[in-house]
Amino acid sequence: MLMAHPALLTDLLERYEALRVLHAEDGSGARQRLEDVSYTLCIATGTRDIDSALTAARRQLSGARPDDDALMADA
Repeated sequence: MLMAHPALLTDLLERYEALRVLHAEDGSGARQRLEDVSYTLCIATGTRDIDSALTAARRQLSGARPDDDALMADA
């Protein structure tokens, strides 16, 4: 399985969090950008929804192996 570069995942996670705050405060252009970053996170992590994408990205950045269920208890 291909894995996204950690720098890309870090950037996407940071952008997602920033846009989530902006979207909550002001719905202007932030909504579409949030949807775009969410989609990109899903593609980069091989998932189909943002919650799974966030979990997968954080797991990959933490260095956990894909078959390591240790982090699932926290999800």
